[in-house]
Amino acid sequence: MFVAPDSGFMVPFDGSFRVAGADTSPPEHKKSHARKRLQIAVRQLGELQRLLFANDAHSMLLVFQGMDASGKDSTIRAVMAGISPIACQAFSFKRPTRSELDRDFLWRTSRSLPRRGRISIFNRSQYEEVLVVRVHPEILENQRLPCASDSNTFWSERLESIRDQEKHLARNGVIILKFWLNVSLDEQKKRFLSRLDEPEKIWKFNPDDIVERNYWDRYMHAYEEALNATSRPWAPWYAIPADRKPYMRASVAEIIVAALSGLGMHWPVPSAADQHRFDTARRQLEED
Repeated sequence: MFVAPDSGFMVPFDGSFRVAGADTSPPEHKKSHARKRLQIAVRQLGELQRLLFANDAHSMLLVFQGMDASGKDSTIRAVMAGISPIACQAFSFKRPTRSELDRDFLWRTSRSLPRRGRISIFNRSQYEEVLVVRVHPEILENQRLPCASDSNTFWSERLESIRDQEKHLARNGVIILKFWLNVSLDEQKKRFLSRLDEPEKIWKFNPDDIVERNYWDRYMHAYEEALNATSRPWAPWYAIPADRKPYMRASVAEIIVAALSGLGMHWPVPSAADQHRFDTARRQLEED
């Protein structure tokens, strides 16, 4: 079972994580330095992704969660800029469809898990079911659950289901990295105002997002519970300060690079039989 690299952003595995103590903004730094870090990591990630694809033994699942305007879209776009689209897919999980509601809550994300050699990116994920739904439990009325949703164990059982699935995936070669982009309430406000002021961003604005700001404390409680319950060595959470995007993007990219580097991958070596066929093919080409 793969153990992710150590990092100052990693959520402890002992349940001691507190949202109130998590930084939203890193120490002062130059944007140019963060952008250079990102540039280097993106190049390394492109090389490692080709090795992952060639080895065809492991796969990688990247989960991005965060409040609205935390920078999920732009971070995915910036970090994965050097990745071949042939071996990588991104999925954005919005409000569940009627068909999805007729199945268990893990079904719709399970369909998008990566094949060996591939990377899957979840922009929001199965964790919405213990975040948004926990903050707005009335959503459960549409899920037609066979069990009582107001029991003391309901949310802990959902978290247990997620935890069990992630352990199963890790046992089968899926490298799981989960990023909570931790934006502050004040920075979110600035980004909402920016969306309203810029023509290329206003399409992203949703007035309902303003309403959700009223539930900020409830969301932070839900995040704290979820991260503590599901951050494990084989599927760690990283609480990334998100108020400064260049720093956030570089940090995410470097964590992914470290995880893939830790696999110790090499280019596949042909078997003796394959090498014989390759030598035969070479002679045929040279004689052609």
